[in-house]
Amino acid sequence: MRKCFYSILRWTAILVAGFVITSPGSFAQVAFGGRPIGLSPGADLLAAERPVVLPDVDRLALLAEDEVAAATGRKGPYRFGFNHNVDIGSDTHGAWTTLRNGDRVWQLTLICPEAFSINFVLDRFHLPDGGKVFVHNPFGDQLGAFTSASNGGRSSLGVSQLRGDRITIEYQEPAAQAGQGYLHIDQVTHGYRDIFNIAKDFGESGACNINVICPLGDEWRDQIRSVAIITVGGSGFCTGTLLNNCAEDGTPYFLTAEHCLDANVANWVFRFNWDSPVCDPTENGPVDQTVSGCELLVSSAGTDVALLRLNTVPPEEYDVYYSGWDRSDIPAQQVTAIHHPSGDIKKISRSESMVTAVTFQDAECWNVGVWDDGTTEQGSSGSGLWNQNKQLVGQLSGGAADCDNSVDDNYGRLDISWPLLEPYLGASCGDTLGGWQPEEVVEIIFDAAITSITNVAELQCGEDTITAVVTLKNNGTVMMTDATITYGMDGGPAYVQEWTGTLQPGQTVTVPLQPIPVLAGENIFSVTSSSPNGSVDQVAENDTWTITFNASLPVALVNLILTLDNYGSDVTWELATDVGTVLYEDGPYPDFQNGVVDSVAFCLTNGCYTFTINDFFGNGLCCDDGEGSYVIRDAFGVVHAESDGLYTDQNVNEFCLEGVSVPEATMPAITISPNPSQGLFQIISLPGMVGSYSVLDAVGRTVLTGRIAANGNQWIDLTGHPSGIYHVVAESVRGRAVERLVLAH
Repeated sequence: MRKCFYSILRWTAILVAGFVITSPGSFAQVAFGGRPIGLSPGADLLAAERPVVLPDVDRLALLAEDEVAAATGRKGPYRFGFNHNVDIGSDTHGAWTTLRNGDRVWQLTLICPEAFSINFVLDRFHLPDGGKVFVHNPFGDQLGAFTSASNGGRSSLGVSQLRGDRITIEYQEPAAQAGQGYLHIDQVTHGYRDIFNIAKDFGESGACNINVICPLGDEWRDQIRSVAIITVGGSGFCTGTLLNNCAEDGTPYFLTAEHCLDANVANWVFRFNWDSPVCDPTENGPVDQTVSGCELLVSSAGTDVALLRLNTVPPEEYDVYYSGWDRSDIPAQQVTAIHHPSGDIKKISRSESMVTAVTFQDAECWNVGVWDDGTTEQGSSGSGLWNQNKQLVGQLSGGAADCDNSVDDNYGRLDISWPLLEPYLGASCGDTLGGWQPEEVVEIIFDAAITSITNVAELQCGEDTITAVVTLKNNGTVMMTDATITYGMDGGPAYVQEWTGTLQPGQTVTVPLQPIPVLAGENIFSVTSSSPNGSVDQVAENDTWTITFNASLPVALVNLILTLDNYGSDVTWELATDVGTVLYEDGPYPDFQNGVVDSVAFCLTNGCYTFTINDFFGNGLCCDDGEGSYVIRDAFGVVHAESDGLYTDQNVNEFCLEGVSVPEATMPAITISPNPSQGLFQIISLPGMVGSYSVLDAVGRTVLTGRIAANGNQWIDLTGHPSGIYHVVAESVRGRAVERLVLAH
């Protein structure tokens, strides 16, 4: 039985380096960042295009076929999708839009009715310098940008899965390269299995399988990093392993099974480090560590072996390992397997028994009689088998093992495959070779890292304290039970908080810190971890996280009233302090919005500010494109800056605020009750103090306004607003009063 039916890659892949899918799943080849226009405010500017709707698939019939195939004992690969053969080109389908600056954008939407996921192959992928390809779905997941550097110099590219039954492909072409790019799709895969676990709990493989983060994997951390799940043929999964060579030069040789091969092997996609961060229950791991494309070097049914060379060396941040091997004919006394059963997250299996030499379906193999821990399944095909010395001795061909009957698996023998592999892996290092990784370093046992600071707004509006939440991560190799967290403002006193708990290697925990005071203006807040388990932290570089924020104390509330013309896509603006710190910014806006008003509340304090508004077309907000303008004024109607829109590419206004404070109210200060509250508050003041009130959020935006009742008691309802700090500003002819309230659902 070939252990590997058809499989999947999960949704966080990013097509071009750095283009993240920021959702439950986003896939990535080696990508280069950016954002598609189709997920930006300017999406409405793009020409409408007619989607390509592919035929329905008979999911039940396909699943039945999979069951029949599994019963024959030849399972591989693990199938998750149905391939549609198509003929779709950027010259025949989709729609082109020429932007005002001359750049061109091509968009194509693919629909696979009732699909759980969609992936595809660009059999012609020709991009000029500056050309970018993105893929996104209606959920906001995205892949890319892919550029000419994404496919290892090849003219084709396999693109991994996005969830859902609809995706959009977007190609951005610079004006200087107009007409030089071309894309063609020859295969679209309709995912009929729920590989993103949209409708079920995470994990497709049998319950007896063991996540590699569990204790069974503790002795195999290096080898685990050499294993990748492969999307084969667009519609299936196998597993394979990076191998070291005698030159130890990092050439990405990759071992898998011959029976996983197909006609489209050059466009396979390899995902590394797809590991659950916890032992139980299984949780999703990173899905953005993928490379696309390979060259087939060796294939032989005699040992069911295939040796590939990846087109791209896995980037340094993937932290991969190149596994060692043993090409002798000495049977291993104990063996370990690392694999992706049923296209699931990475698992580990263990047998305490010696392997024996057998012939399995005409392939010379090592037979594993019984698994003492875990098993293998379809999708495990091609995965490595390591002996007691942590050296690879073969790759999975097939067998009968599963969770119900974990016996009898067969691995193609490396020693018999060796004459075919030797020209690539080398003959100068004897029968055995240890593993290798770039810039191999000493094991890090104790490493407590701070990886984020949250719950601190970039602008603190009237708040004289912050209550930060930090993420503490165990980057060491042993369980962390305590650490010291030191934090404070630049130039201020240090605060110390001890953390205790249980944190496995690779795990994180959020730690709320005790409140500390802030000062008006710019604050630099730093948090440092130290003394994991009472020991010296071995990696000081990741101990400290720093953020900068501004605090407006006391508060002046100032509003920008911006009236747009018809080309909001030309408009951006920012408000900065006198030292250049940008407090607020926005734009570009949608087009064809003449007369639409954008109102933004600024939370400011004593000081000077610069408001800059830009028009990239160089004709301001007025007049051929509409009647636009802006004004900046405070709550008392005082105008601090304004323009009738008659400028070219930029308008700059400077203004200063002085003597900002909360005026002493000539009417009695209001009180709020109850405070805190889950949503209903009462403003209490003297009867007869008729006036108005405004409720402001933490950054000074008005969320509610109204009149104070003549009896001096006014109920307000914030049940539909998020928990946090708010301010009530009450005004009448006799003065102004401000009171803080706390909303806690």
